[in-house]
Amino acid sequence: MSILAYGLNYRTASIELRERIAFPEDAVRDALNQVTRDVAGVSEAAIISTCNRTELYCALHPDAEADLAYWLSRNRPVSAGELADATYQHWDQDAAKHLMRVASGLDSQVLGEPQILGQVKSAYEVARHTGTLGPELHLLSQISLRTAKEVRTQTELGSNPVSVAYAAVSLAQQIFSDIGTKSALLLGAGETINLVADHLHSQKLGRMAIANRTLANAELLAAKYNAQAMQLTDVAAQLAEFDIVIASTGSSLPVLGKGAVEAAIKQRRRKPMFMVDIAVPRDIEPEVGDLPDVYLYSIDDLTQIIESNLQQRREAAEHAERFVLEGSRLYLRERRVSQDKELLRTFRSQAQALQAEELEKARRELAKGTDPLQVLGRFGSNLTNKLIHAPTVAMREASAEGRTELLDTLRTLYRLEDNSAGPDAPGTGDSADLKDN
Repeated sequence: MSILAYGLNYRTASIELRERIAFPEDAVRDALNQVTRDVAGVSEAAIISTCNRTELYCALHPDAEADLAYWLSRNRPVSAGELADATYQHWDQDAAKHLMRVASGLDSQVLGEPQILGQVKSAYEVARHTGTLGPELHLLSQISLRTAKEVRTQTELGSNPVSVAYAAVSLAQQIFSDIGTKSALLLGAGETINLVADHLHSQKLGRMAIANRTLANAELLAAKYNAQAMQLTDVAAQLAEFDIVIASTGSSLPVLGKGAVEAAIKQRRRKPMFMVDIAVPRDIEPEVGDLPDVYLYSIDDLTQIIESNLQQRREAAEHAERFVLEGSRLYLRERRVSQDKELLRTFRSQAQALQAEELEKARRELAKGTDPLQVLGRFGSNLTNKLIHAPTVAMREASAEGRTELLDTLRTLYRLEDNSAGPDAPGTGDSADLKDN
């Protein structure tokens, strides 16, 4: 069984491709059930789907890789050729290292951004509740999340407020120097919009409104900032009132079209409107950017703003990479231990069975009135002979066949520092091993 991390991200795929391959939150469970059912060899699966990446983490046989790509091309509006050009794959320890970098924010478009840790944790919780998280991915997720938390607490990677939300507000301040006189409409009520609202509030924004499909969620967030709450269906009628629009709803389809924005611009009498679409899939139709007096930016457009704030985080990232490397080594070690548990259980069980057998013989001898010292001596001799029988035979065969590497292993395993007697020494031969009093 192998671990595969397979997917694409902002480095390998355009926003247009990322939004086509993204899994909406309400579709992830069905996708997990389908991939473990339809792809031969896949026994466990988890999906991380964010604005920056879509990645599948699977426990599978290595020859199932091609089937995984085929499954993805059949379940998302993307061709196999597009996937071949945009996807990457990491196996076993490299897959663990990749996930640790993702969870730590080292692989994010905004270096060190904090939201991804919660998104990774959520992805594995969904897999757990769906029933596609088995022992292989459980071990991977536990060590990866533990490593990411160490990066957060023991490095300066997350010390500066650099995030997509922060970048969006920074860009708004560049467009409108007097942001205190402006109004902003936020589409959505999730974590990213919460951060946007927090940043805008700290910059003394003039007026804020929050629109969401579920009005209660919009009202809950709006209450924190003394903002107006509305439903998404009411946005078109009030859009002209706002100078700034920042969207991140999680919808699989655009929630704001070119026609609604065009009408709002006419009402505004050509006053400019600044719009940032943080969502993938996008919330605002890309054609809106063609309208005069509209400044539309996507998540990919924020990169330059973010770059200017990252030097300190880059220095911290070098420190963080050491935690990731150590975490990946720990994962490999723990995985090997986990995979060999059955061997250890069998070894211990076999020794315990031999012990029980000899104890029963000793009890029968004692019940007959045999001298306890004689019984104890035979018990020790018989148990010792049975326990050393297999390694003694292995030593004799290894010596006869010249397999020095096995002899070295046995010396290390049994701590045979003085091996001058060799496997043919008295008491170690076959006759002694097979004696069964």
